[in-house]
Amino acid sequence: MTEQALDALADQLSEKLDELREHGRSQQRGGDRIRARGAGAKDKLTTADRVLATVLYLRKLGPRDLIAQLFGVKGSTITRAVQQVQPLLAEHGYTVPPPTARFRTPADVTAFLANSMPTEIKSAC
Repeated sequence: MTEQALDALADQLSEKLDELREHGRSQQRGGDRIRARGAGAKDKLTTADRVLATVLYLRKLGPRDLIAQLFGVKGSTITRAVQQVQPLLAEHGYTVPPPTARFRTPADVTAFLANSMPTEIKSAC
């Protein structure tokens, strides 16, 4: 998935994800918000990160804990992101292609990326 495709997909899903998040929080609170929007704890993942984490999870890149390590969050954060984003992907007709590789550790991902980067990009890094 290209960066532009990810951005476009995140833009498509962001409004609906925000709506779902607010609805869930309203149910949890049992009513209207007390504090102003933006107060309180900040989300660990951006909308684009949530979409990307879900695509990686559905693509079976690796176990949930590996994806959580890559994003610097707990596995439960990835689980919530997948539970929220997966139905929206299906609703928008997005299907996840079959995997080409599977990884177990962050070192496996790093080694794969190092071997698959074009030479001109490696020399620029």
